[in-house]
Amino acid sequence: MRSHRKALRATAVGAVSATLIAGSALGLAPAAQAAPDSVRFVDIAGQGGTVLKANVVTPRGADGGRRHPLVVLPTSWGLPQVEYLAPAQKLADSGYVVVTYNVRGFWQSGGSIEVAGPPDVADASRVIDWALAHTPADPGHIGMAGVSYGAGISLLTAAHDPRVKAVAALSGWADLIDSIYGGRTQHVQAARLLDVAGALTGRLSPEARGVFDDFYASDLQHESDLIAWGKVRSPKTYVDRLNTNGTAVMLANAWGDTVFPPGQYADFYEKLTGPKRLQLRPGDHGTAEITGLFGLPNDVWTDTGRWFDHHLKGADNGVDREQPVRLKSRTGGGYEGYPDWKSVAATDRKIALSGTKTIHTNIDSGASGGIVLLSSFLDQVAKLPPMASIPLIPRLWAAVWQSEKYPTAQHIRGTARLHTTVTATEESGTLVAYLYDVGPLGLGKLVGHAPYTFHGRTPGEPFGLDLEVFSTAYDVPAGHRLALVVDTVDPLYIEHNPTGAQLTFSSPANDPSYVTVPLREQ
Repeated sequence: MRSHRKALRATAVGAVSATLIAGSALGLAPAAQAAPDSVRFVDIAGQGGTVLKANVVTPRGADGGRRHPLVVLPTSWGLPQVEYLAPAQKLADSGYVVVTYNVRGFWQSGGSIEVAGPPDVADASRVIDWALAHTPADPGHIGMAGVSYGAGISLLTAAHDPRVKAVAALSGWADLIDSIYGGRTQHVQAARLLDVAGALTGRLSPEARGVFDDFYASDLQHESDLIAWGKVRSPKTYVDRLNTNGTAVMLANAWGDTVFPPGQYADFYEKLTGPKRLQLRPGDHGTAEITGLFGLPNDVWTDTGRWFDHHLKGADNGVDREQPVRLKSRTGGGYEGYPDWKSVAATDRKIALSGTKTIHTNIDSGASGGIVLLSSFLDQVAKLPPMASIPLIPRLWAAVWQSEKYPTAQHIRGTARLHTTVTATEESGTLVAYLYDVGPLGLGKLVGHAPYTFHGRTPGEPFGLDLEVFSTAYDVPAGHRLALVVDTVDPLYIEHNPTGAQLTFSSPANDPSYVTVPLREQ
């Protein structure tokens, strides 16, 4: 019965993912129809001679008499080469040579999908070589940018190719394994989204196909191989190279990104020593940048242009004098500026998790992290995050703790952390922790959540658990409470709870359980 439920869930996710990807691709058709006369469609030989389909946009009136800074834009996963035509034209109008190209394995480009592997990084360097040989691009002033897949490839290329002086990585990742296997838990909806998009619009390499299959199979024998595969494809692996190169790095993401949760960007940002900027705001994966792809006003693309203007053209536009960490709360208001990520939270408030609670597994309690791409987008445009009635959550399948009512608004900023003691009846298991903003009628709005999976535990033997909830910025109104809910099933993730298993949460006197909630200075 459990395997049947998972099969149905996977089928549903695949159908939703296919619909979303098809809609995204079709939604970019107007950009293709509106392609300006200054665009050239070219073929570029990538690594090993693989043909990469590309667009070149040059400044109007460029005659080769002088050099212009170069910006290279690799496409997002599953999207065609026309994706960036609107922002590319804006950059060209500002004096840049812009080359956008379809990454290998997708659409008309040759090769197979390597998931930001070494061939993709080599391709980006070949694109730079081609641009320097065939356009009036300045070899001393080169930048890269992209959304999602293009963001990751841009960061990886900058680490390996010191010619790249500035990067804007939008809705990307720093740690690929933490993205799809964070908390040692398979983020199955995110993986299905990538898998279905790859099947619809490209050709997965045999290695990538095998990684996806092993991922779904939950085979621990392949866990170390998965981690090693992801490490090669994670910008955080090469942070020392970025620091040595002195690359100017702008990172932008959304609080509700269900593919690449934003906390990893914050950790990565803190490790960078060169010029850097971090912007986090409401939305889901890629939703905060999408209006800019149509040429509409968009703060992320505007700041990307300012970032390049300063670091590639030397413009004194003040971007270097602004607070480098800029956040927007999910509940409203403009950008808040901070000198660094550590300063985002001025203090921590603890919520004690007292008593002992035992829950049964394998049943969804109704608490949920939402649906990939959809739920956080609704939160962005309509302030409608995933919700649950806290009084109606069945305590047989979920543990629930609540704070007292807060007399004043609580401005949550950063990463909440759960510490508790767990006793399991089986050696493996999965739990998901949810933090809710609870109003007077008991309706909870999701503030944040995170999954956690364990293996190899001795049944009946307590163990300590520390779990970081996905980072966020959220304002809890006065008169509301915070609630922590822990259950064992969420459609976003693959669960590892044997049938009939139970989990007990306790708070020993010598090691009390709690949640720490990070708060902005009041």
